[in-house]
Amino acid sequence: MTALLTAFLEQIGPYVLAGGAAFIGALIWGFRQRLAGAKAERAKQALDEAHARDVANQVRNDIGALPPDKARKELNAWSKF
Repeated sequence: MTALLTAFLEQIGPYVLAGGAAFIGALIWGFRQRLAGAKAERAKQALDEAHARDVANQVRNDIGALPPDKARKELNAWSKF
């Protein structure tokens, strides 16, 4: 019985190793995809923040060109409170 089991394991051993290597490779690939997605999301957020800063700077420049009473009125329109 032991000889039969040993012979069987010797025959399937390479397949088990190949399956384990494929599983580990799939895990590594999945983690790399996850990291690439996170990097793309950070780049997208940075672009959105840069655009928001540009809009905010334009608003500040426009408000700075107005007389104080009109500037207050404009700022109240942008206020969230």
